[in-house]
Amino acid sequence: MSITAEPTTTAPAAGPLLRDHRVPADGIHEGPRLLRRLPEGTEDRPYERFTLVPQGPLIGAEIRGLDLSRPLAEAHRAELDRALLEWKVLFFRGQHLTSAAQRDFARAWGELETNPLLAAGDAEDVVRFDRSQVPTFENVWHADTTFRENPALGAVLQLREVPPYGGDTLWADMAAAYDNLPEAVRERVEGLRAVHDYLPGFARFTSADHLAAFQATFPPVEHPVVRRHPRTGRRTLFVNTSFTTRVTGLPQEESDRLLRYLFQQAHVPEYQVRFHWRAGDVAFWDNRATQHYASGDYAGHRRVAERVAVVGDRPH
Repeated sequence: MSITAEPTTTAPAAGPLLRDHRVPADGIHEGPRLLRRLPEGTEDRPYERFTLVPQGPLIGAEIRGLDLSRPLAEAHRAELDRALLEWKVLFFRGQHLTSAAQRDFARAWGELETNPLLAAGDAEDVVRFDRSQVPTFENVWHADTTFRENPALGAVLQLREVPPYGGDTLWADMAAAYDNLPEAVRERVEGLRAVHDYLPGFARFTSADHLAAFQATFPPVEHPVVRRHPRTGRRTLFVNTSFTTRVTGLPQEESDRLLRYLFQQAHVPEYQVRFHWRAGDVAFWDNRATQHYASGDYAGHRRVAERVAVVGDRPH
């Protein structure tokens, strides 16, 4: 039997043989990210009544040339308001405000919030964080008071005493976190709601007896997983590690997995700004658009801060 040879063809050279590999679908991966500071169609205008120094391309700016101990003229307040919406967190160096002046500044944005779960300063609407004896507990990504029906619009924080090193605060832009979700995830979370509860955030450092007294005051509430900012219209990811307990309507295991993935989004450095405090510095942030994290890397040293928060609206 004769065998006729098949015609020969030229094939591309084979590459090296790689072992089987995969990357989990719900991880965070490298590559380009969309870093959009302003709402689409918004003009990037200069500021005329103070000097604004960006601390990054996306979030965080230092404001120079304003004395916050003096009442704000309406034109200055309006321009600061625009800066807050555009940069999400504003920093003011060396202000050394009295509590009364700090409260007056915050009141320019609305009624002040009280929080009976935390230690008060010299007024019931001033929260005092004295980290000389009590271990730090703000070193987790979170937004303030999302366990309320109307979470805080924003907050004004001043450092009264700083440790010799450490104690920085970081903020993350949660509109950027939403923008960079895979399309399939954005479709999945559209219209979902989640439960927020004060208990998991406070149970780590507060006695059960103290917490039990507030269960009727702060029952669990539902908010959208993605809220629309009431001023800018931007969609922001609105779940956080401290207070979001489950996604409504999902089995617990599925809810836990989805929340773990969404919680991770604040951890991306491109969405963040980090601020190194000096005594007397003030930060003012938009709680509707950001999460924050207080670094607990100053053990054995004292860090004292006072915060005043502005009442917000119900997320939608």
